Amino acid sequence: MELLQKSILTIFFLVFMDGVFSSPPDDPVKCTSGNRNCTISNAYGIFPDRSTCRASQVLYPTTEQELVSMVASASKSNIKVKVATRYSHSVPKLACPGGQDGIIISTNKLNRVVKVDVESKRMTVEGGLLLRDLINEAAENGLALPNTPYWWGITVGGLLATGAHGSSLWGKGSAVHEYVVSMRIVTPATVEEGYAKVISLNESDEELDAAKVSFGVLGVVSQVTLQLQPMFKRELTYVTKNDSDLGEELIRFGKEHEFGDVWWYPSQKKALYRIDDRVSIDQSGNGLYDFIPFRPTLSALLAANRATEELQEATRDANGRCLTAKLVTGTLKTLALGLTNNGILFTGYPVVGQNNRMQSAGTCLESKEDALLTICPWDSRLQLVFIHQLAFSISLSNVTSFVNDVKKLVELEPQALCVLELNNGILLRYVKASSAYLGKTQDVVDFDFTYYRSKDPLTPRLFEDILEEIEQIGLFKYGGLPHWGKNRNLSFKQVINKYPNGDKFLSVKNKYDPQGIFSNEWTDQVLGLKEGVMIMKDGCALEGLCICSEDRHCAPSKKYYCRPGKVYKEARVCAFDDKADTMDEL
Repeated sequence: MELLQKSILTIFFLVFMDGVFSSPPDDPVKCTSGNRNCTISNAYGIFPDRSTCRASQVLYPTTEQELVSMVASASKSNIKVKVATRYSHSVPKLACPGGQDGIIISTNKLNRVVKVDVESKRMTVEGGLLLRDLINEAAENGLALPNTPYWWGITVGGLLATGAHGSSLWGKGSAVHEYVVSMRIVTPATVEEGYAKVISLNESDEELDAAKVSFGVLGVVSQVTLQLQPMFKRELTYVTKNDSDLGEELIRFGKEHEFGDVWWYPSQKKALYRIDDRVSIDQSGNGLYDFIPFRPTLSALLAANRATEELQEATRDANGRCLTAKLVTGTLKTLALGLTNNGILFTGYPVVGQNNRMQSAGTCLESKEDALLTICPWDSRLQLVFIHQLAFSISLSNVTSFVNDVKKLVELEPQALCVLELNNGILLRYVKASSAYLGKTQDVVDFDFTYYRSKDPLTPRLFEDILEEIEQIGLFKYGGLPHWGKNRNLSFKQVINKYPNGDKFLSVKNKYDPQGIFSNEWTDQVLGLKEGVMIMKDGCALEGLCICSEDRHCAPSKKYYCRPGKVYKEARVCAFDDKADTMDEL
């Protein structure tokens, strides 16, 4: 009951505080001596393997010319380089240079709008520009980037590198890289070329399909030109339905609504459908979507919620988790998840507003400093929201079967997925097939899971096995494609083999950066150039560093053993068994 009361207070605070105060996240790069002797992390303050990434120094270019000089210096000395963005929202080690002698190039100061051509509806920006600023600048010129991720605290270069997207199967689809018409990339070069050069790509260059989604291994994205559209409005309504026909309904729904998505609450057997379509700019309405989980949050309440979560995990209190989950999802639904009809109050559906006011949010970044009294919930300085993020895409041809397999697991363990509903369930978004070599290979539904992570890597979670089985069903039974900027290590097992144009991408990579200056051990492993994506050690399966094959990969001392899946028998998961008294290998 105490957690329920605190959860209500948290949501009340989020709704009515309206972003007046907060402490925006700190820079992910920290140095002990000026800009030298540095570490870099992600927005959550921890990588999947909990390692510390070090670098000899961080550089902050302010112009493309400075950027070229910095890359040339590193290239001449054969020093590893990785790019860091303002808030570093990629979960894997994409920003980690190879070894402590490596260099970080931050794009924090390469954050300008270069040109807006209203007639051609094209906009050129630097790679470090935040999505928020891109959206606002386009709107001021009567233009819109129709599809974007829902969180605006990411840079243009960063979101392109990881294939970030919104939700749509219409037109060019929901991935931002589909709207790229040209790019400028600074890469290493030969001695004769001065050790670095700027490569300019446009729509006539086949190599643009490598550069649009590259997770940073080709060089530094200096500038990007995007094809925009005239500003338009959207009309949005949320509708709750039983999930009995979700698998079949997903295919129809994505084709009927341009910006539709679905929040799925499997333990409650419900789904919240976002009916979201383009309407005329002349239609009345000044709606705003200020998504509640992206608003400033009182850190004291987050701390209390985390303490209760940890207690529920320790005492295996599934009932408590499910009661809280229903309260959270019910309250968010009542509050329309942050929608207002006029920027202040929600008075009912449909909500109509300009695209720039409806597509993306993140007001916790815009607020005044208040000494961490309120924060973006995931702020790494306090680590009060400590989570795993799992995201993979299932082809439309397989989505019904995947959803039905998840439902079978819920029937076996009805309370198992309440942990997902504490974070408003599973977010389902649509992404169209892409010509990008590392883009989606088919039209897909992207399934996004956010759930509890223990501060102790050797402490298993309640219903550990169910989420592990869902992960393996999606990735291996149905060949799901992992989101490049999220996920645990096992998601990337032999992943390059799932991309028919993977060889073409590697060919471009070798052409642009033959020394591998912009590669690190992690990117080499993901691209199949090295072994080691899976880290086999005691407890590795608890963190998704491996798929268990022995009991020691789980937590046998805490009665978690490596067992076959309940629905997908080929899966190997860490299952609780308080009757087992052996640690036999499979």
